[in-house]
Amino acid sequence: MPKQPRLIIATRNAHKTEEIRHILGYRFEVLDVTSFPELPEIEETGTTFLENARLKALGISRRIDGWVLADDSGLEVDALDGAPGVWSSSYGGEEGNHSRNNERLMREMAGKAPRTARFRCTLVLAKDGGERAVFTGTVEGAIAKSPSGNGGFGYDPLFIPTGHSATMADLGAAVKSTLSHRAKAIRDFVAEVEKGCFIDS
Repeated sequence: MPKQPRLIIATRNAHKTEEIRHILGYRFEVLDVTSFPELPEIEETGTTFLENARLKALGISRRIDGWVLADDSGLEVDALDGAPGVWSSSYGGEEGNHSRNNERLMREMAGKAPRTARFRCTLVLAKDGGERAVFTGTVEGAIAKSPSGNGGFGYDPLFIPTGHSATMADLGAAVKSTLSHRAKAIRDFVAEVEKGCFIDS
């Protein structure tokens, strides 16, 4: 059996790494930057998902040998003029505090319409400090009136994908891996890999 190519995800978010690993399946040995404690924290100073994904991908790939995939994703709510957007993970005032983020979103959405929203994902693939490709994915939906479900992470308990009556957190990992913004971007990445592009074994 051929050796799996190694793919380093430029994140310390275990939920994100596991989701990507689940979507990619057997194709890669998936690690993230927690496996390399010497790597610095890359400051996300961009104002778009692409800028932040690029900062992380290039910053890590300059310091490590191998392919690096960086993701920047977030929730865009129409009634909030696209917020929280690139500040999705710190919307509640504390980086990575999902409960606070969801609480603030519910406060901001009280009495507002429309409740339409989307999750957006941008992936940047890099190697040796150079950008090799960009992949994007979007899933449309709406913001629920109250959180529901124990699956997923982030805003999943408040996001109802178009065509469904349950939140992403209610739908569970198996369904999420077929319709999420991240899943769509990763499928495009995998399609290019299976053509023989980018990843060398």
